[in-house]
Amino acid sequence: MGPQVVPVASDSAFPATADVVIVGGGIIGTTSALYLAERGLKVVLCEKGHIAGEQSSRNWGWCRQAKRDPRELDLIREALRLWRGMDAHIGASTGFTTTGIMFSAADAKKEASFADWVKEAAAAGIHAEMLTAKEAARILPGDTAPAGAALWCASEGRAEPQKAAPAIAEAARRRGAVILTDCAVRGIETGGGKVIAAVTERGRITTSNVVVAGGAWTRRILSDVGIDLPQLKVRASVLRTSPVAGGPEAALWDHEFAFRKREDGGYTIANGHVNVVPIVPDSFRFFMDFLPALQMEFASLRLRFGSRFFTEWSEAGRRPFDEPSVYEAMRVLDPAPDIGYLEQALAALKRRFPVFADARIVQSWAGFIDATPDAVPAISPVDGVSGLIVATGFSGHGFGIGPGAGHLVADLVSGAAPIADPTPFRLSRFFDGSRPRPVAGL
Repeated sequence: MGPQVVPVASDSAFPATADVVIVGGGIIGTTSALYLAERGLKVVLCEKGHIAGEQSSRNWGWCRQAKRDPRELDLIREALRLWRGMDAHIGASTGFTTTGIMFSAADAKKEASFADWVKEAAAAGIHAEMLTAKEAARILPGDTAPAGAALWCASEGRAEPQKAAPAIAEAARRRGAVILTDCAVRGIETGGGKVIAAVTERGRITTSNVVVAGGAWTRRILSDVGIDLPQLKVRASVLRTSPVAGGPEAALWDHEFAFRKREDGGYTIANGHVNVVPIVPDSFRFFMDFLPALQMEFASLRLRFGSRFFTEWSEAGRRPFDEPSVYEAMRVLDPAPDIGYLEQALAALKRRFPVFADARIVQSWAGFIDATPDAVPAISPVDGVSGLIVATGFSGHGFGIGPGAGHLVADLVSGAAPIADPTPFRLSRFFDGSRPRPVAGL
């Protein structure tokens, strides 16, 4: 069972037309709706389940710049600026607060890569610094076995995934957007090389613009319009604890665990080094695309063959719009968490930080991360289909960059000056023969 998300009621009226239809009610979809509605466009957001039902409520809640791919630095810098003012902007709480985030350097090689990143970040206007063990201990006291060095970015923060996207969706509605939940988009109608309509389970919406922000479902959605997006799913597990008196305010990533304080006084904890990759039919289709990432991250990935393979096999293939879709059959992706890895992480954390000795697991869950071969998102128009915009492939760090990505989507749809250069996020990089690769050491 997934985390408890603040509910957002669906609008009852079904609009026949819209300037923009957004597919997906996560952090990217809701922020896109907010910024588009603020520009006076008639926006309809369609979510097959409930707002923030999947990875947007299941992530760590980190709003970080540190360790980002250099291609993302300008956008994440702007995203953090938007996060800092978000609560005042929407008149509601997202839980955002500035706390700082630290990354432990396990060895000299990692320390050197962090130091190089600090220089790149500085060139993008982001301040970060390398700390000694003694300096790190002043920020995170009580660590019984601190690393010899750490990367520290004091301007970073956290927000609450179970309330942020719902609060932003409600704000978008107050600005005129229509929010439809339990309303799957079965497909996108095109003609003459452009978008004509979005066909939902409740009916057809005539529109000239569709934004696909469907997270782990985006590849499936785009395949029906002939776009062969290289995207795979990574299963990430998380737990939350009971309140911990006197626990650290700053967040920490370490080889064995990662944690951040929650608004309720408990902690969100994950294994800092292990994610599970289900083997599915697309694993073979995109093997060469993802091979560089697999080679680079092999030690931290656990490949698993199971029922997910057969589920995705059965979901493949286009279906008529007048028949129920796979999205209606699976309203919310709710994979079982990998409890063993979570228990290992909590045990390691208790050994390192005695203040967590009495912390108990209150809940655990998992979610599917939408990953691209270079771990950089696609935020881009689709060549050959005018009016179709994709925003996907955030590869486990979409929550923090969400407001920036949503703003960029709104810029692309409306033709406004972009908040950041969209070139690094172009979808065409996957099809032009360049075989984009992840950046080593991040």
